[in-house]
Amino acid sequence: MNKPLAICTTLLIESSPQALPLGAACIASAIKNSRETKDKVHVKLEVMTMEDKNFEERLTESIIRQNPKYVLFSVYVWNRFLLESTARNIKEKLPDSILIAGGPEVTANPLSLENFDYRISGEGEIAVVKLLDFLEQNPDSTNSQLPQGIYSIKTQGNNMPVLLRGEAPQLELLASPYLDGTIDLKKYGGALWELARGCPFKCSYCYESKGENKVRYFPMDRIEKELELFEKEKISQVFVLDPTYNASKKRALELLKIIEKKANGIFFYFEARAEFIDRELAKAFTKIPCALQFGLQSADPEILRHVNRSLNKKLFTKNIAILNEEGVIFGFDLIYGLPKDNLEGFKKSMDFALSLYPNNLETFRLSVLPGTSLFETAHELGLEFLSESPYNVIKSDTFSAENLAKAEQLSHACNIFYNQGRAVPWFNSIVQAFHEKPSSLIENFSKFLGNIGIDSKKLDEEFKPHKDIEKLQLEFLEKEFNKRNRQNLLTAAKNIVMLNGAISRIQDEGKEEIISLSYHPDDLASQYATDIQFFAKNCRKFKCNVKIFMTKNGPDWKTTQGK
Repeated sequence: MNKPLAICTTLLIESSPQALPLGAACIASAIKNSRETKDKVHVKLEVMTMEDKNFEERLTESIIRQNPKYVLFSVYVWNRFLLESTARNIKEKLPDSILIAGGPEVTANPLSLENFDYRISGEGEIAVVKLLDFLEQNPDSTNSQLPQGIYSIKTQGNNMPVLLRGEAPQLELLASPYLDGTIDLKKYGGALWELARGCPFKCSYCYESKGENKVRYFPMDRIEKELELFEKEKISQVFVLDPTYNASKKRALELLKIIEKKANGIFFYFEARAEFIDRELAKAFTKIPCALQFGLQSADPEILRHVNRSLNKKLFTKNIAILNEEGVIFGFDLIYGLPKDNLEGFKKSMDFALSLYPNNLETFRLSVLPGTSLFETAHELGLEFLSESPYNVIKSDTFSAENLAKAEQLSHACNIFYNQGRAVPWFNSIVQAFHEKPSSLIENFSKFLGNIGIDSKKLDEEFKPHKDIEKLQLEFLEKEFNKRNRQNLLTAAKNIVMLNGAISRIQDEGKEEIISLSYHPDDLASQYATDIQFFAKNCRKFKCNVKIFMTKNGPDWKTTQGK
């Protein structure tokens, strides 16, 4: 007798290591390996991305064609309405199929979802396995008690419980979707690497604010085996899913040593807390290819207090300086629209963040997610937000809708000019030359884009080669220097931008190129170039063509005297 088919599915934004279907794969892996279901149900992972042509229609048709008994949906903010529509279409064609929804959107607001037979809130590995086992053993039951280990809530008018909350699994008992082959690493070129679940902090805008205030760690033997597999499959990058990687310094250092030993050719991305950085940790991060991301969110401790966060600016600045001294790549996250914040406060946060030389600055509009503490207190904090996904703040008693739109324009302009424009080596030198704040430079760039007819949001969301962004940067800087009657600094500034841009492209793309400069590249790459006014006044011009190429020790250049 053939086993009934269970399809675990989701819709991804794109096909990439960051958009890998880890949630759906974890459920599939649990069904595949648990003694209650491995011999009763055949499980398959079926995934589409929003980059695929006719993705929703194709996903629906593929599932219907396979005629599964169970379809399990992994539901997130970005795919919720699409998956609800998919579920409705599947139910019309396969009325006897059993549709089960789980994931962050279900956990956050389970009773709002439609078109599913069962909704599972919280971690799903135990609940799904026990539910499928129960349904297989009681196919005709309409009012039976669920097995021990699942907590249920009945909805009015239904005999069968449709909302379930599963208990948190013991992580050492869970099978790895990488090690059992559920996820094909070659397909994605990288991995989302789950090292822990839970968070020691209670930020009110995060789902973890309503969870247990503790961290549960996956066992080290599983982590080492996954790491060995990553190296064997020669993937290029790993995004570490641990909201505070350095919450335990001892464990963080132990893992960094293992990575250095077993997978030093893979680039790792970590989320960390700057307050927990010290010299020993910074040095350990330099031993592997990696980047750190810090959730600053705001530079105002009083604003952060409203979302149950704290900030010691002196300690934060000190520890970030350690990372800069050791040469560790890092970036920051900021949120605009936080309770009691305003446009000027957001600009001040940008100024603080950019002054610390982050490799990137990611800025986001606040989302008031159902299931978070902030959702419950939003009204008293003066927040108005969308009632449906993505739950973005519309306005607050301190941040008007008009000013939120201005903050969004700043966000797009910052991503274009600073992040996509790879401006970190020279950005603060330009700011210093203009005698203004970083946010003012970004704001002027946003106005510049508007004046030449470029939609900053559209440009931000499109992929543009760095050379195209650099062209916009140079055109903007020329206007700004001329506006300030500082033409004497313009050539030096443009040369600094051009040399650093070419170096970043050889590192990123590996393509040699030749650029024409008015100063010797050795001078442009020196410490003197951090003060453009001093550089332009004291450095002798040297017109040359410069060939930028890669060596085993990194980028290098060769000059020929120009005419």
